[in-house]
Amino acid sequence: MTSTIKVNKIEKESGSTITLGGPSTAITLACGATQTGFGRTGTVDWCTTAKTSPLTAVSGKGYFINTTGGVVTVTLPSSPTAGDIVSIKDYANTFDTNPVTVGRNGSKISGSCDDGHLSTEGDSTTLIYVDGTKGWLNVQTDDTVIGAYSLQMVVVAGGGAGGGNDHGGGGGAGGYRESTQYVSEGNVLTVAVGGGGAAGSAPTGWRGNNGDTSQISGTGLTTITSAGGGGGASNGPGGPGAVARNGLPGGSGGGGAGISGQPDGVGGTGNTPPVAPPQGKDGGDGDYNGNPKYTTGGGGGASALGADASGSNAGNGGAGTASSITGASVTRAGGGGGSGGPGSTNGTGGAGGGGAGVTNTTVNNGTANTGGGGGGLSNACSTAGGLGGSGVVILNMPTPAYSGTTSGCVSSATSGGNTILTFTGTGTYTT
Repeated sequence: MTSTIKVNKIEKESGSTITLGGPSTAITLACGATQTGFGRTGTVDWCTTAKTSPLTAVSGKGYFINTTGGVVTVTLPSSPTAGDIVSIKDYANTFDTNPVTVGRNGSKISGSCDDGHLSTEGDSTTLIYVDGTKGWLNVQTDDTVIGAYSLQMVVVAGGGAGGGNDHGGGGGAGGYRESTQYVSEGNVLTVAVGGGGAAGSAPTGWRGNNGDTSQISGTGLTTITSAGGGGGASNGPGGPGAVARNGLPGGSGGGGAGISGQPDGVGGTGNTPPVAPPQGKDGGDGDYNGNPKYTTGGGGGASALGADASGSNAGNGGAGTASSITGASVTRAGGGGGSGGPGSTNGTGGAGGGGAGVTNTTVNNGTANTGGGGGGLSNACSTAGGLGGSGVVILNMPTPAYSGTTSGCVSSATSGGNTILTFTGTGTYTT
């Protein structure tokens, strides 16, 4: 037998406790009914269907978020009251690849007027709304959630020098890498910018030297390292020709040389050491076509192979990669052009700072702060090819998140709502 009691209010007659139900009795709210004053016990009811698209969270609910297909935004409840609670858990261990944005929806998170982010593999968090001063607070130790913001990075290493003396190949471009990561406030990021490759000399057959590594690292950041570009080959005297005829490996490989009486030199291997996506391309091969047309290969670029020499045509340097991280499209990390003897056509430098190859004239260096490879030189005298261009590290972040704390060789600018830091040497940034 069941019965219904309809009243507007129940109050105790005496004592301090009102008891509803008895042993083995469940007290439930009717469908669509709401409650106030009971609060939560610090736990949530989990929605066991993983979410793959943006959603607005409901207090008292926990959500498994699957970011395998891309970034997901979880918006916190609007106009929360003290005790409201929301939990989030990484369903597929992919938050490090595609993080979750925690939209604050007008309330603070840990006292900050910024959205939060979850970017650690396997991460979870439980947020409880406290008050208007602190807003939502994380009651777990997995992640701070708050104070994190998106940081875009371009890291370009120094370009390799071109080969010299008697027909030198183009220098390979410095390794080019891009990354976007979420960083937490208060951490020091350390930046090193690689110098361009030095000129070759007689002990190495006037083959160009590799550029130097560029890197950014720090607490909470996945370190990004770009390798220096490979030096361009040479077939000149004064060194071990069997070694000097090949371009050196590096971020992008140096161009190979054409050799009389020996196998033609091959271009150096790009993306060395290997990373994904690749940081650069291989250099072009040389081609001995009979004196004086010892043509050489172009240095590899960030996005294109250095061209092989062919007959009387030296190889062009490979093109670099364009980025709008500074607010305008700029191409960086082009390979240097190969050189040839009199009657040959020298290779052009790759777009992005690569120097052109030359015959019996002033050498062309890679452009500074682009990671461009130096141009090769064809000259019967003991003379080195073009120097590699120095690298650069560029950071882009929302201006409200910019701390203003930097050191070293760095300049700042703004574009739209973002601040851009350009490092041309060693320095630091405090997030």
